[in-house]
Amino acid sequence: MKKSKLLIEYEFNFLLLGVSSAAKGYKLAWDLNHALAITLVKQPDLLVGFKNNEEKSFSFYAYETPLNRLKLFKNKPNEQDIGKYFLIPEFPHFDFIILAAMEEQYTQEKLIDLIRTIPSIQLVNPIEVEGLKSKSNFIF
Repeated sequence: MKKSKLLIEYEFNFLLLGVSSAAKGYKLAWDLNHALAITLVKQPDLLVGFKNNEEKSFSFYAYETPLNRLKLFKNKPNEQDIGKYFLIPEFPHFDFIILAAMEEQYTQEKLIDLIRTIPSIQLVNPIEVEGLKSKSNFIF
């Protein structure tokens, strides 16, 4: 019997930013709210499955309107999850990941410039989505 394989091409029409910050997630969300004039709200943890059949939970905050979306994810799993797991394993040095599709509100350059002005953030770098092996973690 011949087997068929279903191939699905997903569209990744968002910007990913890696953020290094010593701040806690709620403090960083508060800082982003003030800098960007948005309202990030704590969401139930995101469960991500890994190859060894383990699921890890990652805390995140979200702001969504019909045309704009910004999510702040912690790159490391919650404290009760032990191990070397990351939301984006290719970039373990980032503390947080920002997923942004804010075309109506901010251009990508303006968004990055505004985030860089936040004092609790040490580093902000764009992450190329197309080259990530772990980009499937952002399909939800």
